[in-house]
Amino acid sequence: MDQDSHPERELLEAVSRITTFSTTSPSGKDQNQPQAEMSCQERKENPEKDDLKGSSASLSPNSSMTTKELQEYWRNEKRQCKQVKLVFEIPSTRIVEHHLSKYVMYKIIILQTGSFDSNKSVIERRYSDFEKLHRNLLEEFSEEMEDVTFPKKTLTGNFTEEIINERKLAFKDYLRLLYSMKYVRRSKKFIDFLTRPELQEAYGCLRGGQYTKALEILLEVIGLQARLTRGNPVSIVPTLCAIVVCHRDLENPASAFEYGEKALSHLCMHTSHKYYIPLLETMIALAYELGKDFLSFQEKLEEWKAKKDPIRIFTLKELAVREYIQ
Repeated sequence: MDQDSHPERELLEAVSRITTFSTTSPSGKDQNQPQAEMSCQERKENPEKDDLKGSSASLSPNSSMTTKELQEYWRNEKRQCKQVKLVFEIPSTRIVEHHLSKYVMYKIIILQTGSFDSNKSVIERRYSDFEKLHRNLLEEFSEEMEDVTFPKKTLTGNFTEEIINERKLAFKDYLRLLYSMKYVRRSKKFIDFLTRPELQEAYGCLRGGQYTKALEILLEVIGLQARLTRGNPVSIVPTLCAIVVCHRDLENPASAFEYGEKALSHLCMHTSHKYYIPLLETMIALAYELGKDFLSFQEKLEEWKAKKDPIRIFTLKELAVREYIQ
């Protein structure tokens, strides 16, 4: 949908389409609901079809909505489905000498376009990390990757300023190109390249009881992870829950509760997720400690237990320490 179009004209067209729809289709709630729920995902997958489909695919076919309600609904839809675009910069490098090995670390800064991004993400990767990513992507996306070039190794001169600067530019273009390909940027292999080393370090600290260090890393990576997995918010639930665990062990119940609410909001339609019940139990304990209403959490827990057979449920902390174990 063209975001620069005139809202008044779009609104009149939408009202006309909704009226037409309501006279030709059943008005039952159960039949209308799936179309409204699927519209956002459909526009993400097929943005080029928006003009052909019209806004009847994005608006709930409810002719009783007022003009103000339609405008608000439309604003929310656009806000939720607007694609977050990232840019990659490699401003500097450093040479690392460790025992008998020597390699170059490339500093990668990841920013969101469209507005001032105060929460930029900074990571470091070496040539072998890029090489492994390229090899993995070739296995899964051979057709998409056939025209993607990768900086080749050289027998000598790998640590000269000239070669390092050439690779800085090459890797910047490489990441930009990968991100421009929808299936690649959404792939687990690409997302893991940008987030997994930091998450592995964070969970290692958590398992070792270094909650302050683990929390510091998790808070740095969660923003980038959320942007990369915008179409699949459930995937960041383990990280959010690990943050809850760290805050709780650091005796910050208010912060733990805040991140617990964020995690639970992603699981409202995924009650079979392994983190759902442990998170509910943790939220009940945190709400009780903070003097907040815990009855809504308790009701959800009892509702789940009434539907499911009793099974062994790990605590939230037990689940967290099991993540990223090789």
